[in-house]
Amino acid sequence: MKPILTIPDFMPLSAEQRAWLQGYYAGMAMQAEMSVSTASGLSSFGVDILIGTQTGNAEGLAEEMAMALGGAGAQARMHQLDDVEMDALAEMENVLMIASTYGEGEMPDNGHLFWEALESETAPRLEATKFAVLALGDTAYDEFCAAGKMLDKRFEQLGAERIHARVDCDVDYEDLAAEWSSGVMEVLTPLIAEAAPATGGTITASVAPSTKSKWTRKNPFSTQLTVNRRLSGAGSKKDIRHYEVALPGGDAPTYEAGDAVNILPVNDPVLVQLWLQRLGMKADSAVPGQDRPLADLLMRDWEIFTPSKDFLNAVALKSKDDQLAHLLEHGDKEAIEDYVWNKDSLDLLLDFPNIAFDLNEIASLFRPLQHRAYSISSSSKVFEDSVHMTISTVQFHNNQRLHQGVASGYLAERIGADEDGLQVFMSPNKNFRVPSAGDAPIIMVGPGTGVAPFRAFLQERQATGASGQNWLFFGDQTRANDYIYEEELEAQHSDGLLTRLDLAFSRDQHEKVYVQHRMREHGKDLFDWLERGAHFYVCGDATRMAKDVDEALHEIIAEHSGTDEAGARDYVNAMKKAKRYARDVY
Repeated sequence: MKPILTIPDFMPLSAEQRAWLQGYYAGMAMQAEMSVSTASGLSSFGVDILIGTQTGNAEGLAEEMAMALGGAGAQARMHQLDDVEMDALAEMENVLMIASTYGEGEMPDNGHLFWEALESETAPRLEATKFAVLALGDTAYDEFCAAGKMLDKRFEQLGAERIHARVDCDVDYEDLAAEWSSGVMEVLTPLIAEAAPATGGTITASVAPSTKSKWTRKNPFSTQLTVNRRLSGAGSKKDIRHYEVALPGGDAPTYEAGDAVNILPVNDPVLVQLWLQRLGMKADSAVPGQDRPLADLLMRDWEIFTPSKDFLNAVALKSKDDQLAHLLEHGDKEAIEDYVWNKDSLDLLLDFPNIAFDLNEIASLFRPLQHRAYSISSSSKVFEDSVHMTISTVQFHNNQRLHQGVASGYLAERIGADEDGLQVFMSPNKNFRVPSAGDAPIIMVGPGTGVAPFRAFLQERQATGASGQNWLFFGDQTRANDYIYEEELEAQHSDGLLTRLDLAFSRDQHEKVYVQHRMREHGKDLFDWLERGAHFYVCGDATRMAKDVDEALHEIIAEHSGTDEAGARDYVNAMKKAKRYARDVY
């Protein structure tokens, strides 16, 4: 075999870039050694990459994997999980699954139907299938990487052959994902080389690959916050703000309506000083294994606001507190949430003034400081040089001090308008887009800041001249103080861009009224829209609102179609299959 190209040590590449390129070069070298005709440059060896994604990370990794496989001569095919029927799965010989986990151990939205079919008794046997799983998750949640673990176990139960151990990735997934990709390529490249040549073929996908932006979490775009405007009224219990971020020049990140913008925050300097006082350490203290002083690490690198499991365990161990130890030992999620309610990590440490941590222990207390993702509330077809966000500032008082969300507080008060240094990057969300058919009606349910992407959708529909009707359900606590974008929405309603606008302000009457109540009130009309092919979108709180809206949708369909619960479920599943039911929930 020809020598495999190697990457010189001096090349300025990250670990994941180096691992991916090395796998790609290995594939190219293996392809060059094929004894069969190389006129087509492709083997008949096919690999199906199944994608379970909520925010786009899994899809981006799948695209990179498809490129590596294509470079090695394989025919790579990418599929969203819910696009894969069981009879088609039974015919797949080589399957790679890259799946994220949503919420508390759930499948991502584009994987529910696939999983329902896969775990059923009628699922096909897969003895002829080779597979590997890359699981994406967040150790802040109890059911870490649950979706990937479930897929991995079920494929094994159905007789499939695992060709590489499952890898479970935390929010800093790049390095582990690159190692998994490289390991899978080492297994597959000899098989690709041994397969018969193909007369033609290419990378194919049920989701077209996109050009990956160079602006990422590890290489963010540095810009300015140009607008910071309060939307909430003076009497509101919330502090909802409209932000605009500059995207100047042709090199800036690009986005589409439905995508998310990610903010890389900096911790509150006041909180950093309080941490230094509580730890009894100086700002310039050297931390073992770190190349920057303690204060800088607390400010920019570590999540010092939200307590991690490791932090709670360390406090329980040092304090010998029976209550905390009992909660952690029994893993009672609700009880733990109640224990830490309205407390940040410093509050928990202040509860035990006699315990101390030395410099060797500090780094193990904190998770890396993560970016925060926000639904974009503008269309790039209208605002070419900026991106808009609609964010509620997280804030509460405890221990005689104001607590603010890491990113929402940073944007609201700690970075000034036109001040340089705001770091951002975009996350595409191809599963949350306006319909490609401009004449398709759309129904949008977005109370509170959940209206953000629908502001973008309406701008997009107007800019493209889409003729389809638009219906928005919006609500919050009071009309007088919480009707954000009131002038804008009312004008769009008057002008006809918003065909229907239904409002639900929960505190304006004795009986609380929410968006799902308005949906039921107009159930017949809503069902008529669905029958005409309307796309149904939901954005906002996943814990209660999204579940209540989904329940109302099923009830409306059952009532107005004359079917039962099972029939309504089939109707909604058909909408999901047709990409007519999409959610952006958090």
